[in-house]
Amino acid sequence: MKKILITGGAGYIGSHTAVELWNAGMEPIILDDFSNSEAKVLDRLEEITGKRFTFYQGDCNDKTVLDSIGKAHQIEGVIHFAAFKAVGESTAKPLKYYKNNVGSLVLLLEFMQEQGIKDLVFSSSCTVYGQPEVLPVTEATPRQEAESPYGNTKKICEDILIDYVKSKPGIRVISLRYFNPVGAHPSSKIGELPLGTPNNLVPFITQVAAGIREKLTVFGADYDTMDGSCVRDYIHVVDLADAHVKAFSFLNQQPENFYDVFNVGTGNGNTVLEVIYAFEKVSGQKLNYVIGPRRPGDVVKTWADTTKIKTVLGWQPKYSLEDSMRDSWNWQKGLK
Repeated sequence: MKKILITGGAGYIGSHTAVELWNAGMEPIILDDFSNSEAKVLDRLEEITGKRFTFYQGDCNDKTVLDSIGKAHQIEGVIHFAAFKAVGESTAKPLKYYKNNVGSLVLLLEFMQEQGIKDLVFSSSCTVYGQPEVLPVTEATPRQEAESPYGNTKKICEDILIDYVKSKPGIRVISLRYFNPVGAHPSSKIGELPLGTPNNLVPFITQVAAGIREKLTVFGADYDTMDGSCVRDYIHVVDLADAHVKAFSFLNQQPENFYDVFNVGTGNGNTVLEVIYAFEKVSGQKLNYVIGPRRPGDVVKTWADTTKIKTVLGWQPKYSLEDSMRDSWNWQKGLK
């Protein structure tokens, strides 16, 4: 069974990807420092799959941890999720973000070269597009100046990967540019578990509905959109996880020194208010929300053109926005 190292594998997207890799006949080896996740996720993964995944607690900026994994396992591929991701914090502490997000990729590439590991799927982001001039966004859409140090780390990491592959190190890389991951595993055993105040819309919605938070603020309802609120492409996390499986299957067929990028979204844009209404419909909960002022730096609208990933990787999203809201709410209700 092919062993795949998942950095940040106990996190939101990483944990769901571990499940989908296992379902596809691959064995996840998880590395996580629990800076934005919890140890109980490992128990939940075992409940879902019936398998206790091999786990290493540590920072992927720590070469000794990587070396210990390399000595114990014949790793055949890597998915690199581990990164700090809070936009606001990145603005206040840019060096923390550059050191962690960029530094860990460089160290990981050195580790892969030493171990002879050929395949890497990198967790990138639609933030590299900024506010695109033309919609929907294709992979050929020019990248814009980043709105935050976090977004800039994704651009820099993509550039590092491009330059590294050009140097002919014998590896194959795909960067997946995610849009907005939402939802939870249909089993309700794993989902988005923000530590502290959520930075993303949907966990804030579910926490308001659960009475954990008093209200939700919609930042601006006077934009040039259908109902005045910002538009995003919300992709169910299980669909996103499946894209990583498809990416690995595709990489296996490519020559060495290969690099490509793929958007991962639904191909549809939904406003913030549409997300709220979808949640209210599937949950039966009336959400307490207010309209607030615009938030500086917010992209007004963006959504993906998914033609390339559907055509080249044979990937198709299976879940709707209402499915995502249902699964998020069921996950929230099960939290203790």
